[in-house]
Amino acid sequence: MTQQDHSVSRPRTLQDLLGIEAPVVLGPFGGVSSVALTAAVSDGGGLGSYGLYGYDGGAIRKTAADIRAATAKPFALNLWVPTGSEATDLPEAEFDSYVRVLQPYFEELGIPLPEMPARYMPDYGEQVEATLEAAPAVVSFVFGVPASEVVEEAHRRGIRVAGTATTVDEAVALEAGGVDAVVASGMESGGHRVSFLRPAEESLVGTFALVPQVADAVSIPVIAAGGIADRRGFAAATALGAAGVQVGTAFLATRESAAAPAYRELLHSPAAGTTVLTRALSGRLARGIPNRVTAELAAPAIAPFPVQNWLTGRFRPQAAAAGNTDLMSLWAGQAARLVRHHTAADVLAELLAGS
Repeated sequence: MTQQDHSVSRPRTLQDLLGIEAPVVLGPFGGVSSVALTAAVSDGGGLGSYGLYGYDGGAIRKTAADIRAATAKPFALNLWVPTGSEATDLPEAEFDSYVRVLQPYFEELGIPLPEMPARYMPDYGEQVEATLEAAPAVVSFVFGVPASEVVEEAHRRGIRVAGTATTVDEAVALEAGGVDAVVASGMESGGHRVSFLRPAEESLVGTFALVPQVADAVSIPVIAAGGIADRRGFAAATALGAAGVQVGTAFLATRESAAAPAYRELLHSPAAGTTVLTRALSGRLARGIPNRVTAELAAPAIAPFPVQNWLTGRFRPQAAAAGNTDLMSLWAGQAARLVRHHTAADVLAELLAGS
């Protein structure tokens, strides 16, 4: 079937599907999402999103309530699907060996070394239950296809479901799983590579190769993500068959985001023009601006996910508070040099100028 055939057969626009005015979705940030930015994008007519990685049920309910207090418009909540590869039962001796690798960073920041926790992540079932109870307009998933019973319950509650694909095969799997829209996330995207059918290193397809192939392969709306920061990216994505765009880095650089001031300044600097794919901060492949941690840590000294993410999460907040960008996660996409604006409203206006 041709791309033209697909566009004709789609029953509704992304705006109609999600109840929004503009086909722009805020990328959900793990750790640096903010109520203010989510609300600002939703109030501007797009779909504000909030990443729930690390949140337990109580935190999810509070966050949803806070967003609702800040905006009456539709918003999305985002969850990570367990892949089954998570290292949740690491022997204590092995845990201690990874702590010793990171010891210089803890000492530099004056933080005591962490002890092995009872668990590294909240229970996924608890997260799903709380998210569905919160009833956002959209629940989005990364790292896999949500279970059929989750999709069915979301639909029963009137919640739209979106999934994220890094390859055509993943997009097809998501459509077969019943999601309402698919985010086609190219390798240019900042943050984690959310591949789930093949290793992330084998799923590095560029956005503008991925989007038209996904648009040809599925009949649900496709949201383009990766390398989009201005009107030109918006226009190119829609020309290739996308029903809308998802943007992360340009919004992350705004005053409404929860990124530390030093991080936002870096996103507005020439340093943001260079990004690397690294497992150093979390144990999973992610794209960000290089710093000391990404330069100094390499396998086999990097703990598996989620252990590495939990361990570096013991010092990253203190580094952010101190403005020490060498010891932070500096997730950024390859279009970071195009970052120009300091408010969510200005980013939205720039993107929509390409419509």
